[in-house]
Amino acid sequence: MDTTTPPFASIGIDIGKEVFHIVGFGTDGKIAFRRKIKRLALAETFKKLPPCVVGMEACLSAHFVSRALRQLGHEPRIIPAIYVKPFVKGQKNDYNDAEAIAEASLRPNLRTVREKTQDQLDLQACHRVRSRLVSRRTATINQIRAFLIEQGIAVRTGARALRNSLPAILKNRKDEISPRMSGLIAGLYEDWILLDERIETIASEIEKISEKEANCQRLMSVPGIGPLISTAVVAAIGTGEA
Repeated sequence: MDTTTPPFASIGIDIGKEVFHIVGFGTDGKIAFRRKIKRLALAETFKKLPPCVVGMEACLSAHFVSRALRQLGHEPRIIPAIYVKPFVKGQKNDYNDAEAIAEASLRPNLRTVREKTQDQLDLQACHRVRSRLVSRRTATINQIRAFLIEQGIAVRTGARALRNSLPAILKNRKDEISPRMSGLIAGLYEDWILLDERIETIASEIEKISEKEANCQRLMSVPGIGPLISTAVVAAIGTGEA
């Protein structure tokens, strides 16, 4: 059937990496069309369709697709996969998934995922990168400690204590540490410094974006609580990462 024939009650998109499967429901409740399109053809395809509800499962591309469709006059709805599953009929495939999404998007009390702005996606990405860097830094510190204890050198708990004492250990206890081991530990210490710098840079980006993000500002304004919450925590809560 011609996909330009109005009107449609809803359209479901099964989002893939390169190919999207779309299924449209007419106002009579019957399937009006099934179609497979390339990702790059998304805007051109939906320009030809009358404005309607367009459903999609929550995934990495969903917010980008949602914003693109909203600009074309459609009403996008990002749906958690758990709410789509009951509507899947028959064997699971891309068209059946798109049909289930289209049907689920018409439910009156459906819980949808709020569409993220580009700033919110940037904030979320910064938080994820920062979290990964912090994990790497912790692993680096733990490895330094492990190497030192293997040489019979124990340092009291805390990253600051290790940072303050490490240069003196490498300089004054050369008889206890082989040159090769000393070089490895020194290299790990350099990695630690670089990770600190990268974490600080990402934290600065998080702070800049948080200053423009309404959810983050509301959290920071809570009396007695907001001033005590770190920027990273605010970013995590504000973007749903926490």
